[in-house]
Amino acid sequence: MSPRLDPSPFGKAKTLVVKVGSAVLTRRDGDLDLDVMREIVDQSAELMHSGRNVILVTSGAVAAGRAALDVRRRQLTIAQKQALAAVGQSRLMSIYSDLFAPHGLFVGQMLLTAGDMEDRRRYVNARYTMEELLRRRCVPIINENDTVTVDELKFGDNDGLAARVAVKMQATALILLSDVDGVFDSNPKENPDARLVEVIERLTPAVIEQYCPAAKPGSLVGSGGMLSKLRAARLATSAGVHGAIANGKHKGILREILEGNFRGTYFPAAPCHRSQRSEWILHGRVAGGRQIVVDDGAREALVRKHKSLLPAGIVRVIGSFQEGDIVDIVDLRGHALGRGIVNYSSAELDLIKGHKSDEIASILGAKPYDEAIHRDNLALWDDSLSA
Repeated sequence: MSPRLDPSPFGKAKTLVVKVGSAVLTRRDGDLDLDVMREIVDQSAELMHSGRNVILVTSGAVAAGRAALDVRRRQLTIAQKQALAAVGQSRLMSIYSDLFAPHGLFVGQMLLTAGDMEDRRRYVNARYTMEELLRRRCVPIINENDTVTVDELKFGDNDGLAARVAVKMQATALILLSDVDGVFDSNPKENPDARLVEVIERLTPAVIEQYCPAAKPGSLVGSGGMLSKLRAARLATSAGVHGAIANGKHKGILREILEGNFRGTYFPAAPCHRSQRSEWILHGRVAGGRQIVVDDGAREALVRKHKSLLPAGIVRVIGSFQEGDIVDIVDLRGHALGRGIVNYSSAELDLIKGHKSDEIASILGAKPYDEAIHRDNLALWDDSLSA
């Protein structure tokens, strides 16, 4: 069975972000699958010629480098992977350019890091570049800048990058193309009776854990997996973007998704009434697992009363961060409530956690703020109460 969407939100979409994973782009021997690439390009060109905007987020640089240099071993150092990405990225873009050319379309390469999307000035510049490419009817082809990024600057996978691009570009739809048909109720490689989940109405952390109870290491050619796709879908749908996961090796899959009758998993967009600043706070990357754990009283104040977060409600500080950084806010059960820009460093919050605001000066020697995070610098996930 397949989702049947009438009318299809994808068919109405003006701007679509399509992410193509390494497993889709490669053959069994590890080389690029030109037939699949041509099929995806042909469908994307159709959409562009119909007046829609298509932003292509592509993996495959490291895989292309492996094939070009005949590197088959699994374990590689960071420097080796980055070297393969440097070789493979130019090969990848050359192929895309050649495949789009018969359609009369040019492509524009954009290599991004998480820092480009977190820093507002750099993000605005990247957005203007994408908008100008689309205005000129060029196809932006985006990949993470694997040649220079380190862990602190990485999205971790192109699913997360695609979701952030969809949010930042105010796209209507995010389509994640993988080598699987979608989300299953159990592992189809282990259970032949596993059923495809056609629609997931709300992607709470509990739902993600239900379908991905234990993340397994990725394959030779990819760095994502279903966990990263569900996290990306949650990020996008919470910002009002419709999402889908489908098999990119299936011919005509983009056409079928736009028609609203496809084999895959559909994620409806959640109603979104947040400000642009709240979107920026929620969808900026939080590096290194930076978290503030709050007690039930603080949880109630945040989600019910829309108050600021005070030091008294903090029970634990996780990770290292500085004043002005964005951190995750979680409750005692580990459920994500939202994100905020902190007024104090992790070291300072560790000292004042559990204390009243009028005690801050005696502990730190000064009290620049009463709040750990002011409500104007705090944004909550819509589904936090039911997570």
